[in-house]
Amino acid sequence: MIEINGEQIRCQSDYAGLGLSEGILRAIDKKGYTQATPVQAAAIPFFMEWKDVIAKAPTGTGKTFAFGIPMVEHIDPASSNVQCLILAPTRELALQIQEELRDLCAFKEGVRVVCLYGGQPIDKQITQLKKRPQIVVATPGRLMDHMKRRTVRLDKVATVVLDEADRMLDMGFVRDVTRILDQIKHRKNMGMFSATISREVMDISWVYQRDPVEITVRPVEESKPDIQQYRIDLDGRTQKLDTLCALITHGEYERAIAFCNTKNMADRLAGLMAMRGISCQAIHGDIQQRIREKTLEKFKKGAVRVLVATDVAARGLDIDDVDAVFNYDVPDELENYTHRIGRTGRAKRHGVAYTFVANITEGIRMDDIIRNTKADIQCLKYDAGGCLLPIEEIQ
Repeated sequence: MIEINGEQIRCQSDYAGLGLSEGILRAIDKKGYTQATPVQAAAIPFFMEWKDVIAKAPTGTGKTFAFGIPMVEHIDPASSNVQCLILAPTRELALQIQEELRDLCAFKEGVRVVCLYGGQPIDKQITQLKKRPQIVVATPGRLMDHMKRRTVRLDKVATVVLDEADRMLDMGFVRDVTRILDQIKHRKNMGMFSATISREVMDISWVYQRDPVEITVRPVEESKPDIQQYRIDLDGRTQKLDTLCALITHGEYERAIAFCNTKNMADRLAGLMAMRGISCQAIHGDIQQRIREKTLEKFKKGAVRVLVATDVAARGLDIDDVDAVFNYDVPDELENYTHRIGRTGRAKRHGVAYTFVANITEGIRMDDIIRNTKADIQCLKYDAGGCLLPIEEIQ
């Protein structure tokens, strides 16, 4: 179910019924998609009419195409001005958006997309900007650097989108975002996409949007990801590694993500798994960006079987075919649990998520997660023979 300006409607459509150009339809067909997601079916027509949009939708519901499709449709390939700007909170999300937009531009000759983010030499990005892209995807801090250097001009921008707006503002980018928006005087429309609509998000909307269309995607049963969730109660932390390796091996998971709460633990776990012959690499904030990008590329191609990640490093990951997620450490916050398990069960595939509980503190946190999410999480424990069984079968 979806709400548009407070009115509940069913919003389903084939892409072919949205009045899109042949080039865009060919690009979407190449991706293997036919049915627009609810947020896409709701947002695309309003974006095509240059309306302002504020959309609340869960992770993994196709938000990038919801603004990306009309954005590419509106581009004038003959112009060398920046016409569209997308702001994202993390480098990983910015790069993912760039990749999705480039896929959409596959049959739109002359449309160029550039990604600006910290951790990459700015001179390389200046060279890319000299190729006169019409679409810029950027993190706020790096875009501000380019604006100060006068290496990018935004005076011709027609469409601005803030993706994961809540996360971006939570991370302290409010001042940068407002300064950037203040420089875009003649925009025709603005979109804000967010998993939650916080007070900070509404403040930005009130100041910078004009009578926005409010879209809310409700996580009803048919739109919820198909994720089987398990809680595994262990007798101590020493059992975690053995359990993780056994589940990956016996479950025959080809692509999995294991989440840790700290960078140090992520490094340790990746090393321990590698010693056991499991192809594994870690990503976290202390690892150089170019190495993280190479690791993610290997993971996508199947050269790395398990990715060990911290929550911050995993923001913006959009990999459709993760077989399983393992919460090696119980997350400190409910939001992180939801975000972690949302890495699997995407694109209407079945996913599985395991959370390891090895002490009283982790048990209390997991109880809170179960109570607040109201999710159907099956509790497992090893029996005397070493078999993993539902707790009720052991008792």
